[in-house]
Amino acid sequence: MQFLKRICNFAGNMNTNINGEAHRPGRIEVICGSMFSGKTEELIRRLRRAKFAKQKVEIFKPAIDVRYSEEDVVSHDQKHILSTPIDSSASILLLSSDIDVVGIDEAQFFDNGLVDVCNELANRGVRVIIAGLDMDFRGQPFGPMPSLCAIADDVTKVHAICVKCGNLAYVSHRLVDNDRRVLLGETQEYEPLCRECYQKALEEEKERKNG
Repeated sequence: MQFLKRICNFAGNMNTNINGEAHRPGRIEVICGSMFSGKTEELIRRLRRAKFAKQKVEIFKPAIDVRYSEEDVVSHDQKHILSTPIDSSASILLLSSDIDVVGIDEAQFFDNGLVDVCNELANRGVRVIIAGLDMDFRGQPFGPMPSLCAIADDVTKVHAICVKCGNLAYVSHRLVDNDRRVLLGETQEYEPLCRECYQKALEEEKERKNG
């Protein structure tokens, strides 16, 4: 009898594991790091897995991000998934009724209302997966990302490789002379650097400006 109970418990646990993606409670997951660290790739991987599990998935991105596509979320290695471009975080609530999983890319470009939006969705039982830059090119916390990391159930920090020394990158260093905080770009505009190489780059830039 004891043996049969163990078998039944084992089968029940297996069933829970197999169907776990469909039955886990609402939560917030944040994927953060510098540019070229694989944030969007990881976001796409999790969203595709949710779709494979027959969950209802909706993906959002800021309308200003048209680097690769006006509608798709696209990673640097060209993985892509269809999304809905929006101008305001409030639109996410309007477009997320009867949804199991919400994905949000480039979250640093959204308004601070995104924090309350994500909290409300998670409290409704929605799994919210967010990807974004944790710091801007000056090494300062970027947009709503710090607050999103604070309220998240899980935070995954991913790293690019420093193009100067090969260590783990710390920040996205801007290569062009432009002080605007929001400047969309790729490898011609940004490079991932570790903390030490970033400080050296800032010193070199300062010396060039001072002549």
